[in-house]
Amino acid sequence: MTKPLPEWLPRSIQTLTSGYTPATFFTDLIAGVTVGLVALPLAMAFAIASGLTPQAGIYCAIITGFIISALGGSRFQIGGPTGAFVVVVAGIVAEHGIDGLFMCTMMAGVILLVMGLAGTGSAVKYIPRPVIIGFTNGIALVIISTQLREFLGLTIDVPGEFIGRIETIGAHLDAVSLDSLALGSGMLLLLIVWSRYVKRVPAYIVALFVGTLASAALQLDVATVGSRFGGIPSGLPVFKIPESRPELVLTLLSPAVTVAVLGAIESLLSAVVADRMGGDRHNPNTELFAQGVANIVSPLFG
Repeated sequence: MTKPLPEWLPRSIQTLTSGYTPATFFTDLIAGVTVGLVALPLAMAFAIASGLTPQAGIYCAIITGFIISALGGSRFQIGGPTGAFVVVVAGIVAEHGIDGLFMCTMMAGVILLVMGLAGTGSAVKYIPRPVIIGFTNGIALVIISTQLREFLGLTIDVPGEFIGRIETIGAHLDAVSLDSLALGSGMLLLLIVWSRYVKRVPAYIVALFVGTLASAALQLDVATVGSRFGGIPSGLPVFKIPESRPELVLTLLSPAVTVAVLGAIESLLSAVVADRMGGDRHNPNTELFAQGVANIVSPLFG
């Protein structure tokens, strides 16, 4: 009779030591490729929306995705980018720069580690559903407002505050780029329709390729990653310890708590959904511990 593995062990270890088969590996490989194709363009988009470079999003998606999947407490979940952080990250970058963001991320990682070790992961299930729905929809509205300028092809500077941003964009509607508006509207419609009727092929991947081909074939006058950022450099991320700014610790404490709690909620609620679909039961505290490690390591690679 074999001794059961400790519950706190990462699910990757538990799964690999309990009858993992080549057939399971093949299905995992297909799922991994699919998620990777979806996560990388999303990571670039979220990085750009947060005021960072596209490669920062790619590096973050690769490193944190690997760490969370290797050390996490969910059998089916893969860590990846989420739009809910765009608002928080953009504010930190605008006020404190990239070093401030790195410090905030590492502080959030420490908080998540403590939450996991203290066993607070189980408390997430007591958060009322209306609170989560209202919070998520509020974040969605703010993200939409941050992307309206790009969607309309405007080149103006917009305020960071929601109402001021909307008023500024509304005052410059006469400068809208018809090419950007047409391409953006077409891709938005494609995403909605494709997600509604085609389930197996991710709509994000289809929109990415169709939009790129349409822009090239029709020679649309729209901004690209190359024209905005000079392309994406090749090679692997470089290990570098971020600059320490002790005077920002107290200032960044509130954003760090926000990032930690938001990360915990997003991750654990997603794990609950994955459990229902896969007939499994995740360990929320192991998942939080993995999130903490990933948030501490990712700034070390930019």
